Formats: sequence, structure tokens, C-alpha cells
Amino acid sequence: MSRPSDPEAARSAPMARFFASVMRRQLRAQFRAVRIARPGLPDLPPDRPVMVVCNHPSWWDPAVMIGLHESLFPGRTGFGPIEAKMLESYPFMRRIGLFGVGEGRRGAAEFLRVAGALMARPDRVLWITAQGRFADPRERPLGLRPGAAHLMARRRNVVALPMALEYPFWSERRPEALIRFGAPVMAQDGEGAGEVGARLEAALTESCDALAGLAMARDPAGFETALGGARGTGGVYGLWQRGRAALSGRRFSPDHMEER
Repeated sequence: MSRPSDPEAARSAPMARFFASVMRRQLRAQFRAVRIARPGLPDLPPDRPVMVVCNHPSWWDPAVMIGLHESLFPGRTGFGPIEAKMLESYPFMRRIGLFGVGEGRRGAAEFLRVAGALMARPDRVLWITAQGRFADPRERPLGLRPGAAHLMARRRNVVALPMALEYPFWSERRPEALIRFGAPVMAQDGEGAGEVGARLEAALTESCDALAGLAMARDPAGFETALGGARGTGGVYGLWQRGRAALSGRRFSPDHMEER
């Protein structure tokens, strides 16, 4: 089997920017808003590469990562692993910074080789859905795969940033895309992959639990809006809202929550 191409050499900055703009349009069209829980992105050392470690509740997770990368990490180049079979089906994804990862030990070794080379530079971000499978956001334990921890044990300059994701419906026709960042994690002196992995999972679990509370509270005030999305219920109910506002002399608002 031939070795995969170098992700850095395969990546096209114009293609990555174009695809990110497409993802942002899709997110705005399909979600009420993409929201980041306050206080937002924590301070990160500028002289170290970052690995964003996420749970994996939905097909939308990569779209959120790609769509928000530029605003969250200006000046840093983003990369991410993807199943090798999927990359074979969609080879253009190499042009936006994705690299294939196979199954089993061979795939794990290839991930560490490629990701380790990428993380040698401080101006890099590696995005990982660390559960390696779709999982309900309230499932515990998270059951993170060990690849991220092994990478941190090998590349002790890497800063892991936990990022929790949920997509709940609140009061509108479209769901919310909610994000919460946790406290950064770094491998400590003498710490092996098992130990750093346990701390990383605990940090991501804490962030997921906090985001669950915010999601259940249904209060946008706990978030900053990263991307404003489509508003209103549409259809017959949307026409009724407009008519009701016109008859009462009020400004029309398409949001169901404001009609209550």
C-alpha cells in the first residue's frame, strides 16, 4: 500500500477558504445560530500547536470545525484526520487539509506519524473527533480513542483544547449548534499516554456536562453568536406571525421565542 500524500503539500489555501465559506453558508441555512458558550475560547500559548479534541454527536461536527476555524484560529493552518475509505471517495478533501486514517494498529501508527509531523510547527491546529464514532452528547463515559493521548505523550509541545458540541432544538424551527471550550490540557513530565488520556477525557467530559446544562437552560445569553443562522418558522405559521404583527402595529420578529 502506498503512503498517503503529505497533508501540508496536498492542502490548497484557496480551496480551504472556499470550502470554509461553503460550510458557513450551510450552517447559516440549517441552524438558528452557531453559538459559543461564554467566556469563549481560552487563552492559548502562541508558540505551541493546538489539537482541538471534540465529542462526536453529529454529521455536522466537521462542518462546524471547518466553518469556524478561520475566525477562531487566524494565522494557524488547520488539518484533521478522516477515515481513509471516505477520503478515497472524496479525494478533494485532501485539498482542504484532511488526511486519511486506516483501521487497526497500522492506521493508528500512520496517524501518529502524520499528525506528529504536522504538530512539529506551532502555527498548526489539528481537529479531532476523539470518540471516533457518532455518540449521543449525554453518553458517559465518552470513551475517547487513545490516539490523541499517544500523540500528546510523543509531542509534549501540543496543547489539547477540549471542545463540546450539541445540536438541540429550542423554540425555533431549526436547531441550535452549541459549542463550549474546556480548559487546555498538556502532557506533564513523566506522564504516559494513559495518564494524559484520563485527564483529557475528564476535561472534555466536564465541558460536555457544562454544555448540557446550558443547552437545557435554553438561554442564548450564556453564549456568543459565532454565526447567525436562518430565522423563523416559515410556512403557514410564519404568515400568521406576520399578519398578527401587522394587525397589532408591532415590528415583526420571525423568532417564535419572541412571540411568546
